[in-house]
Amino acid sequence: MFIHRNLTNHKPLFILSPCGTSLLTNTAKGDEKKTIFQYSNAPSKDTVPAKHRAVLEKIIHQAQKSLLDAGPDQAARISAELNGILAIYKHCLPDPASGHHHLLLCTDTWLGEETGRVVEQWLVGHGLPARVKKQQDLQTADLPSFQLALSEIVSWMENEVKKWRKSHRVIFNLTGGFKSVQGFLQTLAMFYADETVYIFETGNALMRIPRLPVEMTAPDVLETHLDLFRKLALGIENRLTPPQDIPESMLLNIDEQWGLSPWGELIWERNRDLLYKKEIYPPPCSLVVAGTRFMDSVKSLPTDRRIQVNKRIDDLCRFWLSRNSGRAYNPASLDFKELRGNPCPPSTHECDAWAEHGGKRIFMHIEPGANGEKILILDRLGDHLK
Repeated sequence: MFIHRNLTNHKPLFILSPCGTSLLTNTAKGDEKKTIFQYSNAPSKDTVPAKHRAVLEKIIHQAQKSLLDAGPDQAARISAELNGILAIYKHCLPDPASGHHHLLLCTDTWLGEETGRVVEQWLVGHGLPARVKKQQDLQTADLPSFQLALSEIVSWMENEVKKWRKSHRVIFNLTGGFKSVQGFLQTLAMFYADETVYIFETGNALMRIPRLPVEMTAPDVLETHLDLFRKLALGIENRLTPPQDIPESMLLNIDEQWGLSPWGELIWERNRDLLYKKEIYPPPCSLVVAGTRFMDSVKSLPTDRRIQVNKRIDDLCRFWLSRNSGRAYNPASLDFKELRGNPCPPSTHECDAWAEHGGKRIFMHIEPGANGEKILILDRLGDHLK
């Protein structure tokens, strides 16, 4: 059931709009539309034959000129994404200082990114902050890659979009974009959006779906197999065969390597903190070991700090396994580094446990393993060194 109501919330808006190729198909003439459909999944213009590339470049140029010269009413007719956005604003553009923000989610394709960039230009040109997010592997030519891209979108939603709801009203504008992406975002909207809106076909009536009171509780299987789910979420030891009592819908198998499906990723992201607040768990990687002193130093932490320490242990495992890859995972929130001057032996390295309210550090050292590996030993949780 669709519920129609006015947007009367005083919060600024964060509007997420998936981008399709409507801008290009609405500009194309005759057989040019067939060329757009034929190369809709082309990863770059270099992968398109020169003859067809010239046709598509002409369409892109024409679409850009038409849109950037267009006022709101004409823009809504040219672009499905802008049709939805402008309907949200009732075709009255807000004051640039109103704090609204637009994110355009485009496919990992040449035409998808070009479309997103032109829509971004129009929004910015009319005083609305906007940016394009090109999601790697988000294209329909390769189903396994597409599923991995959806899983990454879940993580991104949890880490970024979830934060916007603290200060903005989050709206998913699903007027544009591809049906395969729209359907997935409609499911995610139940957890990350305050409202979902549509305009069907070339109409102008805005259909609104409010956020439903849905909560996703942790299934018993998540707690029973917590160590495995941590490994799958981190992408480590992914050749292990999962137990049969894990629902097939939560898992993804590509080239004999296991991972979390988009739905498994959603369940994990929504329930990880519920499990992590209970206790400090051993590291999910065999090359990272929590020493007895470390476990003693964290046993009295409040629940919110337990969550942070468990997440930091996950980050350490991911860093330790990636350190020799040339793309070591060491974000600012982790800040793994060597200690100077031997201030607290046996610890030789440290990382952030959390930074706010004075912060705490995890101190650790390295020992040789039985098979020549280097083992990272967590020594203790402590204050920043003076």
